[in-house]
Amino acid sequence: MAFPQQFLDELVSRNDIVDVVSSYVTLTRKGGNYFGLCPFHNEKTPSFSVSPDKQIYHCFGCKHGGGVISFIMEIENLSFPDAVRFLAKRANMEVPDDGADREASRRRQRILELNREAARWFYQTLSTPAGAAVAAYLDKRQITRKTAVSFGLGAAPDSWDSLLTAMIRKGYSKEELLAAGLVVQNKQGRLYDKFRNRLMFPVIDVRGDVVAFGGRVLDKSEPKYMNTQETIVYSKRRNLYGINLAKKTKRPNIILCEGNIDVITLHQAGFDNAVASMGTALTTEQTRILSRYTKELVLCYDNDGAGKAATEKAIALLENSEFAVRVLQLPRRLQDGEYVKQDVDDFIKFHGGAAFEAILNGSENQMDFRMDAVAAKYDLKDDEQRIAYAGEVSQLIASLPNAVEREVYAGRAAERAGISREAMLLEVKRSYGKRKNQERRALQKENQNIAALHQPRERSLRYDDVRSAMAEEGVIRLLFLDNSLADRCGSLSPEDFSSPLLGSCYEALLEARAQGRSPSPTVLEERFSPEEMGHLTTVLQKPESLAAAEKSLPDYIRIIHESADKRRGGTQEDPLLAAVNKFKEIKGYGGKQNG
Repeated sequence: MAFPQQFLDELVSRNDIVDVVSSYVTLTRKGGNYFGLCPFHNEKTPSFSVSPDKQIYHCFGCKHGGGVISFIMEIENLSFPDAVRFLAKRANMEVPDDGADREASRRRQRILELNREAARWFYQTLSTPAGAAVAAYLDKRQITRKTAVSFGLGAAPDSWDSLLTAMIRKGYSKEELLAAGLVVQNKQGRLYDKFRNRLMFPVIDVRGDVVAFGGRVLDKSEPKYMNTQETIVYSKRRNLYGINLAKKTKRPNIILCEGNIDVITLHQAGFDNAVASMGTALTTEQTRILSRYTKELVLCYDNDGAGKAATEKAIALLENSEFAVRVLQLPRRLQDGEYVKQDVDDFIKFHGGAAFEAILNGSENQMDFRMDAVAAKYDLKDDEQRIAYAGEVSQLIASLPNAVEREVYAGRAAERAGISREAMLLEVKRSYGKRKNQERRALQKENQNIAALHQPRERSLRYDDVRSAMAEEGVIRLLFLDNSLADRCGSLSPEDFSSPLLGSCYEALLEARAQGRSPSPTVLEERFSPEEMGHLTTVLQKPESLAAAEKSLPDYIRIIHESADKRRGGTQEDPLLAAVNKFKEIKGYGGKQNG
């Protein structure tokens, strides 16, 4: 939607970027800017900067950046128009209407309303004869009525089109039901309910909207779980089951489980800080959501091969994050003379909430878990295997940045392997030195490639002509500092730019100048993607002297023109010089010899 520029300028002026970002990120002022831990990637050292003067944010680590609208688009997973509405609501501003965008917004809102109506219908069905089988299943799983109400659990009856018929009667179209993922169309074009004879879990996001559904079978048939596919209101990478309730917890951490039933069982047992990922491994987008509510995560996956693999992946994702990570491993249960794995639901039912609390309080940190995993691969009674264990575990310990931590874990590893503490510390020191040398060589190699340092991170934005692009960046920085300099750019046009992105940015700044608007992120945000905005804020973060513009601007323009002429074949060799070179070639000068 093309919002009126005057409205966007007013919107941004009433949503100061420091105030908005502060509601998601803890910021500390350093000089003229504010710094905090980036909400878009995992880090322990703050590299996320917010500039109140430029009204932009920029992460020096992951290169995300933009203005206040871009920030809301990324952090809330919203389109540009929806981010504008979000900020307008925050500032109590009325949003100007537009036909095309109004229709897109209406479709999204209709899907959300349809999902809410469907959730209500599933919930009501649970109390009817059609939902008796699901109600019996809840009783069997010892899920109380109160818990079912809290999570909005419902029943999909054993019928082909009950939901379809009910929603059409409420005025929703078949197209809307398809778009919401509530019905399926077969090859003959017939529509039928996607969820049938299943316990239904509405997926509710942090804003309280029903964005999707999960459905579990009542027997041992497959697939056990069925989830809504990606829709205009739902992305499984950006949602966590139970987060709408867990975000209110008073507990100091959040427990990550594998399944919906695990979450429900924990909440019922008093652990209202449990969530589950939506049929995926933990994602970066999900960690961003979690970072708003806690700084400590407890990984509580099933104690089997798949669960341990999921734990390893989550630890790797969280390795350099702000989160303190602990691992809760449930003990195996003795059944018919054999030890079998048990999930959270099993453990709570057999041992109770107090036993889970005890294990939760004693859960190990992620390094203990990883060291256990390494030790499990070796027979530590065998000398050769102990040596191999020492080599592998020392590399793991060497990854710790803190020297005290390395010493503590080296001592534990030595005790487990039955070798001296000094020998293990020596092995860790050797691995740490090797690791640092590798990092140093990689950095040196990167620094040697000067051109690569100036390239955008996104391959699709890479510069074909680095020399020209550096000058193009300089022009953009100067215009951003003082757009009256656009009047001195003369014949420089966007087509002269070697980088399409920088050319488009230059064009946007020229248009802003012509409209009498000051340069700001708002001038760019509607036009460019988050990746493009990220690079443009990287460009704007580089130093540029407005006082030196008298000399630097003409130099930048000259370099851009020279490069543009070369690309167009406009630069010809001097005729006199060409004649001299030809004469030398004929006479055999320049190292050539005549017969």
